Formats: sequence, structure tokens, C-alpha cells
Amino acid sequence: MEKKERAPVYYSEYLQLDKILNAQLPESEKDGIRADDEMLFIIIHQAYELWFKQILHELNLIRDVFKQPNIPNNSPDIYNCVHRIKRVSRILDIAVMQMTVMETMTPLDFLDFRDLLRPASGFQSIQFKMIEATLGLNYQQRHGQNYYISQLNQGDIERVKKAEAEESLLVLINRWLERMPFSKEGYVPGIDFWQMYREAYINSLRPEEMSNVATFDKLFINEAAYPEDRRFSIAANRSALFIMLYRDFPLLHLPYELVSSLLEIDEGLSMWRHRHIHMVQRTIGKRVGTGGSTGAEYLRAAADSHIIFKEMAELTSFLMPRHALPNLPEQMVKDLGYN
Repeated sequence: MEKKERAPVYYSEYLQLDKILNAQLPESEKDGIRADDEMLFIIIHQAYELWFKQILHELNLIRDVFKQPNIPNNSPDIYNCVHRIKRVSRILDIAVMQMTVMETMTPLDFLDFRDLLRPASGFQSIQFKMIEATLGLNYQQRHGQNYYISQLNQGDIERVKKAEAEESLLVLINRWLERMPFSKEGYVPGIDFWQMYREAYINSLRPEEMSNVATFDKLFINEAAYPEDRRFSIAANRSALFIMLYRDFPLLHLPYELVSSLLEIDEGLSMWRHRHIHMVQRTIGKRVGTGGSTGAEYLRAAADSHIIFKEMAELTSFLMPRHALPNLPEQMVKDLGYN
């Protein structure tokens, strides 16, 4: 069959530059007010939304992988997910750096057009809310629950609620970790790894750290005492800690990179939020946000509570030096290698 000839692609048409470069409509121009920095303000926020769109694209591809009932060890899926999660982290680095450009706009420059924007607000960014929901921030964890959709139109409320109703990456990662066999009781008959590790962990603690033992028992030993409010299950906790402890074994290289890169996303989001807080404080001080929020005060409270993978980050409390780790049974060592 003869290959159909494709029409030539032209740069500006491919990128839809006519639409993009004519999508800046400053409110100040409509009122005949000179506010030279409003163009910068619009372009910065449009760039953010384009990056948010790319983040959502990457996260949805990752979720598609983890929705599979099984991910073979010899498939490229985990590597590709790690690659995409790291890409999201690099995009968040750019998001933080964009604040540097925004900060070239002084408080007085912003006041030239700020009141013309009401009640619009960055708080109305649907894509950012969808990113948080896709990663695993649920409604119960949100700061200012009554406020967070009150400024949205009905169509955007439905988009956010649809994102919240789908299985988040956190839920899917929890399920994937639960399937890992190595940290499960009975993997090597006659050996209770977690009791063995508990003894070694206790021996590694300083006297002032002994209170950690009770927490360790709740999170790894005593299923009946496991806290009900935790998002990760006790089985997922065990797998995640096991991966962190024995990451040097070949079969755990990529799982460790995956766990580590999820924490990088939280770090990137946290840095972006705190950079945003400082910029808002510098620009509007104690004034309320254009959308009616308490401004920097609201942002600070949200930054403190919107940490998605904090349970995984807390597992570092239960690590110990390599030289003190319990030696794994010979069969497990063999299974964790490429044979």
C-alpha cells in the first residue's frame, strides 16, 4: 500500500502561535490604565498552566501503568514511571525558578492593576487542584475545605470532583507496594524478618530515641494497633521500608528510585508553595488575596497540611546503617539478584 503523503508542517501553525501569542488581554488596557507589568503577570501564569498541563499528562501515564494488576519485573514500566516522575520534579524546579521572574515586579507595579483582577485568583487554578488530587491529596486533608471550591464555576467544580473520584497515584502505589513479596511473613519459611529487624533496630537506638519502638510496633508489627488514619497500609509500609533498607540489591534499584522520586515531588511542591508565600508577603503584605482568602496566612496553612507522601518520608525514622542491617537469608539474596 502506497504511503500517503503528509502535508508539510509549519512551525507557527504546529505550535498554534496565533492563538497563544494573542491570548494576553490585560484588564488595564480595557480601562485605559497604564500598567506595564500586567503582561508579565499574565504570561507567567499562562506558562504555569501549560506546565501544569504537562504534569497532569505525565501523572496520568504513570497511573495507567500502576492500574495494571501486575507489573512484570522485566518490563520497562517501572523505569518509565521513574523517568516521568523525575520529569515532573524538574518541571517543579522550573515552577520555583519562575518566581524569580515574577519577583522583578515590585509591589507598586502590582498595585497598578491588582484591583482590576477581582475576584479572579490563582486559587482558581483547576489544574493545580487536579494535580494535588491525582497525586493523592484527598478532600479530608485539604485546608479551607469550604473555600477551595467556593470560587469556582460549576464546570470546574465537576472537573475537580471527577479528579478526586479517580484512584490517585498514592492509592495505586500503596496497592503496588502491598504486592511485593519479599517483606511478607513466610516468604522464607521459619524466618520472621520483622522481628529480626526490630531487635536490630532497637540495638541501634540511643536512649533518648527509645520512644521510637512503640511507633515502630504500631507501623510494622502490630496490625491491630495500626493507626486508622494512615493512607498507606501496614503491608505497604513494610515494603517501602524494606526497599529503602536493601536498595543496593539489583531487583530493588528501580523501586527505590520510584519511592525516592515521589518524595522529590513533595519537596518540589513544598518549595513552590513556600516561595509563593514569600512572594505574596513581599507583594501584598497582610492584605487579603484577590479571591478573598487571607493571603499569605492561608497559603502557609495549606503548605503545612498538603504534604502528600509524608507517611513515606516518615519511614526514614526507622532506617539504620548498612553495617548493622540483618543479613538476609540466602534464598532471598538470590531472589533479589538477576539470575
